This record gives sequence, C-alpha cells and structure tokens, in this order.
Amino acid sequence: MSAASSPGAKRIGVFGGAFDPPHNAHVALAQAALERFGLDTLYIIPTGQAWHKARALSAPVHRLAMTRLAFKDVPRVVVDDRELQRAGPTFTIDTLQALQAENPQAQLYLFLGADQFAAFRQWHRWQDILELAIICIADRAQSTLAQTQFDAYTGHANRFFTLKLPLMAVSATQIRQLMASGVATAKGIAQLVPEPVARYISLHQLYRSH
Repeated sequence: MSAASSPGAKRIGVFGGAFDPPHNAHVALAQAALERFGLDTLYIIPTGQAWHKARALSAPVHRLAMTRLAFKDVPRVVVDDRELQRAGPTFTIDTLQALQAENPQAQLYLFLGADQFAAFRQWHRWQDILELAIICIADRAQSTLAQTQFDAYTGHANRFFTLKLPLMAVSATQIRQLMASGVATAKGIAQLVPEPVARYISLHQLYRSH
C-alpha cells in the first residue's frame, strides 16, 4: 500500500515518545520511516508532561540530550524540544497543529507503536489527529496488530498504514530495570542503545536505584 499524499507535497513525519532512554528499536523505526514514506523531514519529539504515564519520567534535560545523541547520525531527522518547553500536559494534537501551521502545504505522518495504536481512541482529540495526519503503525514481526483494530475506524481506512519492522527484543523499561538492578553496566546495555547513549547513561548514573 503506498502512502497517500498530494503529489509534490512535502512529507513531514512525527515520532514522539518518552525516549527514557532512546534505544536501537527507536532508531530502526526512524530509519525505516524515512525510507518507506520518502519523508523530507522526520521530527523526533520527546514528550513533556505525559498525561498517560503513571511513572515520573527522567529529567527533560537528560531525555533531550540522549535523544539528540541517539539520532545524530540519521539524516533528515530533527530532534524537536517543543513539548518539553510546553507548560502542563502535552498533547499530540497541539504539536501536529503547530507543525502544520509552520508547514501549511505539507502532509503529516504520525508514527506510533502497535501498543500506542491500541489505545489511540483514548487520545485527546483523536478524531482531529486523524484529519491532520496519516497514521503509520510500526508493526513488528509476530506482533498482535489485528485487522479488527482498524475496523473501529470506519470511513478512515485511507488514513492508516503499517510500517513493518524486524522483531527487536529491546524496550526502555527493560533498559531501566537492568540499570536499576545493577545487573548491567553501560557497557552491558551497549547492544540495546546507541553507544553515545550508553556512555551518557553511565556518565550521569541514570536509572540507578537510590
């Protein structure tokens, strides 16, 4: 299925997340998104005060620094800190509207993980998000992404695409737990995160239990 947008329109991708920490699967998604959808620019946007996160996130300064390190060698990527600068809860619709205003002729593509997509109808103003952006769901091999999840969006079938990714056994939760338990050192997580991110975690002793 080819991505739908006006011929010649600039294509701008949006990939948000806590990035606490950013890891190799995040980088793989960004690279695949740029290639698969022919994006002119991919905005990587660390979330600010996430309304849906039960746990406290690491300090914005650390998450922003790690995100910049993780994606520094990926072309056509812009790490954008607007949600970290925003007071109060951050909502995806506000970011999309701002980007559309800055790029009025562009087609926006919003990249989600399959787990995020499962909860998409709980997002603030999700119907407006559908009007603004084409939704691209990262579907890992052996995932549970099912056709029934799309059936709930009658009349909007052309707003959804899947982005096939290889199965990568890595998650931010796993990395935080490894560091907190003392089982892993920065060297020990070097297979899970970009090497500069591993060094940053070690330098600032992030995710250690105190």
